[in-house]
Amino acid sequence: MFGRSLALSALLAVSLAACATPTPYQPVIAGKASAGGFSEFRVEPNRYRVNFAGNSLTSRETVEGYLLFRAAELTVQNGYDWFSISDRDTDTKTRTSVEPDPFYRPWYGSYGLWRPYWRFYGAGYGWRGWDPFFGGPFWGDRAEVRTIEKFEASAEIVMQKGAKPEGDTSAFDARAVTENLKDRIKYPVVK
Repeated sequence: MFGRSLALSALLAVSLAACATPTPYQPVIAGKASAGGFSEFRVEPNRYRVNFAGNSLTSRETVEGYLLFRAAELTVQNGYDWFSISDRDTDTKTRTSVEPDPFYRPWYGSYGLWRPYWRFYGAGYGWRGWDPFFGGPFWGDRAEVRTIEKFEASAEIVMQKGAKPEGDTSAFDARAVTENLKDRIKYPVVK
């Protein structure tokens, strides 16, 4: 019995870990629940606004790399050779949550003004007491603080034909970008 429950627990842990992955390189599809991806809209015949949003496990470097890869891919798909970035921005959404110790939570508010109280002997300190008003070494003072960051990068690109201008730091050869970044791109796992 114990072996089956241990195996079930391990299987559940592996299943949950598989769900916790960075955002893959994928399009955002309207009406489909996803944890991010790329999207774009045409501004002019040779100008697009490109976005890539990552989940909380996707690094800023990955989000910006996927944006650059999508811009290069879009340039080649539209028959152009190079693109320049006329406007670029990366937004960071930060959320901090504080979770108090779950073992102590039921006591608050359950008994009006009455609160639990413990006395204990501390080596070097002698007898001491603990209650929720004054704190102490027990679990009631512990809390888990988590900060979660999500990155979303956007750029307005202008696509051109011919040779990329030399010395222009905002201009990118689309085929060179896709060739250099293709090994870093992680696509969704097909189930």
